[in-house]
Amino acid sequence: MPHRKPPPNRKIKTAKRRAMAQGLRAETLAAFYLRLKGYRILARNLRVAGGEVDMVARRGNVLVFVEVKYRPSLGGAQAVMHDAQWRRIARAAAQYVGARPALQRHHWRFDLIAMAPRQRPRHIKDAWRAPF
Repeated sequence: MPHRKPPPNRKIKTAKRRAMAQGLRAETLAAFYLRLKGYRILARNLRVAGGEVDMVARRGNVLVFVEVKYRPSLGGAQAVMHDAQWRRIARAAAQYVGARPALQRHHWRFDLIAMAPRQRPRHIKDAWRAPF
């Protein structure tokens, strides 16, 4: 029987699955990194109507909404975030805090953790400011 090429969509699904697995590993490492820095992880992969947040952490009186980006270089990981993405994260953050009265007195911050192969994570505090 002759060898047939797999359909093109199978290659795409495999590549997407690999990327999702790499992203999950990066988020796990980022959570560990934040714990070492004294943060308490409150939620991971938070999905609500209108947005999603990779991680919600708390340190003292500050709630930190964290986006984790893994790319071949740290600069590339930092450059991929745009205002529209941050606004989606801010909407998710507002819903998350709105549903938890105990967190409503905390200050908010939006951070980015950039990750690349064989490099230490780069934690960029206050990477974006919400207009509210």
